[in-house]
Amino acid sequence: MDFKNKTAFITGASRGIGKAIAVRLAKEGANIVVAAKSIEENPKLGGTIFSAAKEMEEAGGRALPVQCDIRFEDQINNAVESAVKTFGGIDILVNNASAISLKPVEQIEWKSYNLMHEINVRGTFFVSKACIPFLKKGSNPHILNLSPPINMDKKWFSNHLAYTISKYDMSMIALGLAEELKKYKIAANCLWPKTTIATAAVRNLLGGESLIQMSRSPEIIADSAFYILSRPSSECTGNTFLDEEILAEEGITDLEKYAIKPGGKLYPDLFL
Repeated sequence: MDFKNKTAFITGASRGIGKAIAVRLAKEGANIVVAAKSIEENPKLGGTIFSAAKEMEEAGGRALPVQCDIRFEDQINNAVESAVKTFGGIDILVNNASAISLKPVEQIEWKSYNLMHEINVRGTFFVSKACIPFLKKGSNPHILNLSPPINMDKKWFSNHLAYTISKYDMSMIALGLAEELKKYKIAANCLWPKTTIATAAVRNLLGGESLIQMSRSPEIIADSAFYILSRPSSECTGNTFLDEEILAEEGITDLEKYAIKPGGKLYPDLFL
């Protein structure tokens, strides 16, 4: 599949997994819409829409940095309009932006609950809605949500119910869109890592440097996303993929290059 001049709209693309996917597609000549909030550097997070866009252009693609908080409809619509005006359309949507809090019900605050559901659920839903009219005209159009397989084991609901609901909702959005948009040959799938990924959220909110050392780099998700998005949209839809499984299907089984600490112990991700 040729990505040259295809346009990918990626939320949360200023850092982490979103940026890694964007850079991977830029290497193939894709146009990238960097739809994220950060326009000023935060030392704890790193990266802005502008610094990320520069990396994508250096990788070989074209990039449009657009400040976009997906909690707000007008900002979503403005980002989509800017993408279409600049690049002529949208072929790929990656719903990557997400908020996380792993607190149990008694400890979760209204603010944290609302943030996760406004970004993970409502944001994903309405970004998808805004992009669909243009995906219908796209070349091999794909929607890819960074969300897990829906595992109904009660342990995934017991300790961080608010977060679980929000991520499973993202997966249900993809599964629903896969069926609704099948007649337009627009694919909708989910992608999730088998082990933790070294991101700012892991370092700052979850496990600190010790968990980072038990993680893989975001490039494993980027490569997996590349292979999913390369598949025919009329055939590859309605799936909840795991990164290792996708790479194995492509004949890639040596994953050591993705480890932050080669040869070290890896920590399994949530919901698996």
